[in-house]
Amino acid sequence: MILSPWQEPAYTRALQAFLSGRLGHAQLLSGPAHLGKGELAVILAKRLLCRDAGTDLSACGRCLSCQRFEQGSHGDFRQVGIELNEKTGKLKTAIGVDQIRDMNEWLGLTAQLDGARVVIVETAHRLNVQAANALLKTLEEPMPGRYLVLVTDQAKALPVTVRSRCQRLEMPMPSTEQARHWLKQKGVPDEAVERLLPVAGGNPGLMLEWYQQRGLALYEQVYKDMGAISKDQLGASEAARNWLADDQTAMRLLFAAGIAYRLARTWALGGKTGPKPPLALHRLQDWIDGINRLRLSLSQPLRHDLGLAGLLHDWRQLLHDCRQD
Repeated sequence: MILSPWQEPAYTRALQAFLSGRLGHAQLLSGPAHLGKGELAVILAKRLLCRDAGTDLSACGRCLSCQRFEQGSHGDFRQVGIELNEKTGKLKTAIGVDQIRDMNEWLGLTAQLDGARVVIVETAHRLNVQAANALLKTLEEPMPGRYLVLVTDQAKALPVTVRSRCQRLEMPMPSTEQARHWLKQKGVPDEAVERLLPVAGGNPGLMLEWYQQRGLALYEQVYKDMGAISKDQLGASEAARNWLADDQTAMRLLFAAGIAYRLARTWALGGKTGPKPPLALHRLQDWIDGINRLRLSLSQPLRHDLGLAGLLHDWRQLLHDCRQD
């Protein structure tokens, strides 16, 4: 069992509570996306089901329970999440009430290995109202040896009645030092960390995902394009067409917002020429908001080319005006 520095505290708290008989029926595992909450929930489930671990924090890996868990055939373990819509071939938008009712019935059955039963509810904030109400009935009448792990990066989206009946397992954002060390262990070069980690808001999991998708080269191209636009070396319409030409548009827009945000920090703190006036910072923040709104609207049938070209034209004008100050 190899846990990241930010996963380990939550896991240790849960196992210490389990070993001392204080682990509640339901755990709400929450924290930012991309930090490995789902992975942690699976590791925790394996340990709760292990038959020979004794007082060890880790599952033994040898018993029948561990073997079946690794094979994906453990009869006392389930995962509930967003399902595929068989009619459309697309994922549904919510976890439905029938899934939770089926889970409740399954929890009431005798365990196949005469031990615990564990359910992980992935993206728990996607429970619809009826599903949340069905889950609440189970939370109000806990059964011995039955454990629920609700995983979410949007805990406040869950009803208060659900949250209040769960023990909280928080996974906070790691420190910059922890993130850098972990990324180095993953083989990410320092250059990529310097460029992408701040744009990822310090989230090493998200940064690693970007890096594995050749995000550094994409970031550098966006950075180059924004510089060329500001110097009238690249047209806004041409850049917009390039940015919208493939399935990486959302990442480009996210990088553009990150580049602008770092510029805003520089302007606020001031450099050789001192801080920029409040009006310039306000205009830059409005531009960042516009880019983020466009990114969130990409799935809608709109003229994104016109919207993006307009924003990139505004970027050029903003930088031009600020150079004149």
